Amino acid sequence: MQDAGRSSPIHLPPFASAGQPVIIFLSICTKERRPLLASPTMHNHLREAWSDSSRWLVGRYVILPDHLHLFCSPLADCDIPLERWVAYWKNAVARKWKGAPENTGPLWQRQFWDRRLRADESYNQKWDYVRNNPVRHGHCQKTEEWPHQGEIHELRM
Repeated sequence: MQDAGRSSPIHLPPFASAGQPVIIFLSICTKERRPLLASPTMHNHLREAWSDSSRWLVGRYVILPDHLHLFCSPLADCDIPLERWVAYWKNAVARKWKGAPENTGPLWQRQFWDRRLRADESYNQKWDYVRNNPVRHGHCQKTEEWPHQGEIHELRM
């Protein structure tokens, strides 16, 4: 999930041009790639945190054991930068996760990777690639079998 030419991600501001909607693809890992995310409890914590956000919308997502992928979009009048929004929900989920005594240490890797979809890219085409991750990683035979995926808001390019 890291580009060959850079050691840390560059988070460009999600500005819309000519009234075009902005869709950003995010990849976020657990600290030391620990397999902590693919559970019903963690799935619920993530959905709650994403749903509680009033300035950013989460579209489709896939939660794997050690990382997740999601598509998100700021509301038209959003004044919260992507980094701050990601920090908000990562902290909310980490607080709930640390509530169990067996959960110690940081949950999330500090950095995350984001990529704004270009106008000529298809959200559906990117989604087809992303939702096949559980099959490529050997977690299931068919994408439909993977329980830790979904869509909260319908995003449109």
